Amino acid sequence: MPDLNADHVLTPYARSLGIRLNRWDDGTLVYSVEFAEIVEGRPQYYHGGATGGLLETAGYGVLRAELDRAGRRAMLKPINITVQYLAAGKNQVSYASGRITKLGRRSANITVEAWQDDPARPIATAIMNVLMAEEKQPPG
Repeated sequence: MPDLNADHVLTPYARSLGIRLNRWDDGTLVYSVEFAEIVEGRPQYYHGGATGGLLETAGYGVLRAELDRAGRRAMLKPINITVQYLAAGKNQVSYASGRITKLGRRSANITVEAWQDDPARPIATAIMNVLMAEEKQPPG
């Protein structure tokens, strides 16, 4: 398994929020972020940007893992990310995981969900469309 907490996967923004790979759950990556002042919006609730950052990190993580599994290296560039906020994230750990709904040669579509107590009750979801610019391999 690739190290999905490595600097090349977790962006500086994700690291600054404290987002980390929490676990592999039946082959699915689950990311988490602890509630702290850095993610707080209004008192005792997550800021929407922190929730969006968790969703985005989980989406890119699942895509990176699949590309690594397939032996592909690509620079990922967002085409579109749509976040739907369903409930306020409260002052506890939040989790997120994603799944690839379509993986093509040049683009991928990913669905991501964030939750707190129960994965069946998401606090936010995202749909991501990502351009994959294949990285040139250096001559061997």
